[in-house]
Amino acid sequence: MRPSATEQELFGTLVGQVARLWRSELDRRLASFGLTEPRWLVLLFLSRMGGSMSQRELAEAMGVQATTLVHILDSLEAEGLIERRTASNDRRSNSLHLGRKAGPVFARIEAAASALRSEILADVAESDLRTCLRVLRLLSGRLGGPARAARLMGEQGGHS
Repeated sequence: MRPSATEQELFGTLVGQVARLWRSELDRRLASFGLTEPRWLVLLFLSRMGGSMSQRELAEAMGVQATTLVHILDSLEAEGLIERRTASNDRRSNSLHLGRKAGPVFARIEAAASALRSEILADVAESDLRTCLRVLRLLSGRLGGPARAARLMGEQGGHS
């Protein structure tokens, strides 16, 4: 049985609301460490991509324009949390790497994110979570996934 239009509208509204609330709560928990959402997202994406990626790849993964990241990257680099290195395959571009000081900061991010996930998902059945993930992956694919999100943000002059 297909969901009604009202259920479909509610689904879209709730997906957006949950995403905003989740990020907002993690942002609140990390604020005492001087980590705002754009800053912790950069470190999170770099870590999950093996600690190295281009600025363009990072922007695409985050769904923002590469130029939007410049100020954030400058700040993180000044603190020793990331390093920019000339890309070996293209001397005109930089590759981004986690800096020497990123380890302890990333550990705080992971601890806060893990605690939040545990609290939020505490009584969600594993089968329900798997079903939800399957549906969200399907919808993400239909919408073009992260690459399309980055293009859309660029067209709208998106900010983090």
